[in-house]
Amino acid sequence: MATSFTNFSYERFMRNMGTNLEPSVRHHLAKVYACLTATCAAATAGAFIHLSGIWEAGMLSGLISLGLVLGLIFTPDNGKNFNTRLALLLGFGAFTGHSMGLLLAFVIAVNPAIVVTALIGTTTMFCALSASAVLAKRGSYLFLGGFLMSILSVMALMSLGNLLFRSYIVSEVNLYIGLVAMAGFILFDTQMIMEKHRMGSNDCIAHSLDLFYDVVSIFRRLLIILTQKEQNNERRKKKN
Repeated sequence: MATSFTNFSYERFMRNMGTNLEPSVRHHLAKVYACLTATCAAATAGAFIHLSGIWEAGMLSGLISLGLVLGLIFTPDNGKNFNTRLALLLGFGAFTGHSMGLLLAFVIAVNPAIVVTALIGTTTMFCALSASAVLAKRGSYLFLGGFLMSILSVMALMSLGNLLFRSYIVSEVNLYIGLVAMAGFILFDTQMIMEKHRMGSNDCIAHSLDLFYDVVSIFRRLLIILTQKEQNNERRKKKN
């Protein structure tokens, strides 16, 4: 029964994808997701470098990451510099993962299982939301753009204000709102990538960069949320 349902769902997914998407869009999305996968792999390698003690993360890795992404942004696609821009993207991914090594080391010290849970949660969210955006009516999630940017502006103001007030509640609200906003950005960015391609943009490097930022933001927030819950549970156990 479960196998039949799985086969039915997969067949329906592929049929809807073939109906909703032009071949060129499907091909472009395949390249975007391939670049995204490679960037996530580079981030994993970067995190491992920190966790293994080969090179511990610090301000330098953050500055290198910033320099690489700025280099990528200011190196527009001209059809001949794909390898250069891919190297910049993978380098940015590696140093982003390296910088996250500090957070990962702390989380592992609390409970290593949190990393696996956050990784599974991030992957599940991304796959589900991406499929929803791909199979939905054309442009149906593009209206989210203005709303999501407004949320980011409010979050930035909350963060600045909280530098003075140091409110735990504000930090928690900001964390959860950010998680929801990043989920919304996956819907928006995926459909925006499709529309940009339809208008002639074949820059799979820049498009995968947008999705990589969404994935990293969700993963980081899940790590923090799950770690806080684990620490709260430990405190309750000690009190009891």
